Amino acid sequence: MIITNHVWTGAVIGAVAPGPVSAFAAGVVSHFVLDQVPHWGDDSIFMEVAVPDGLVGLAALGALARTARGDRRASVLAGMLGACLPDADKPSNLFFGRSPFPAALDEWHVSIQREHTDRLPQEVVVAAVGLLAARWVLRHDRPRRRVR
Repeated sequence: MIITNHVWTGAVIGAVAPGPVSAFAAGVVSHFVLDQVPHWGDDSIFMEVAVPDGLVGLAALGALARTARGDRRASVLAGMLGACLPDADKPSNLFFGRSPFPAALDEWHVSIQREHTDRLPQEVVVAAVGLLAARWVLRHDRPRRRVR
């Protein structure tokens, strides 16, 4: 799954989570849930897609964090970072020659993927719609009332 889809999912999670710790944890879980949904994957052109997607994802992370209300920003950032963390193995392998995670976790992460080479257009549409939806959620987020 392209990272941009993990970014917007994490932003929405962060917007509704009670705090940054739960947002981060839910973001990590969401990553593995999304990776089980059929999505794009093609090793032959991975870098051609991953580099621009990583840059778009980073820009989206910044824009969504800026859009979040000040008191929700830490939770939104935590949700996005948690949702992206499991894919840190990819740049780590590229730049350092190894994953930061235990081999068993990497093997399990690979085993749950449901990648298909023909799903890139679907992923781009989902990313665009998802980013707009996340922006809408963040702009319409209202302060929560404290329950006594």
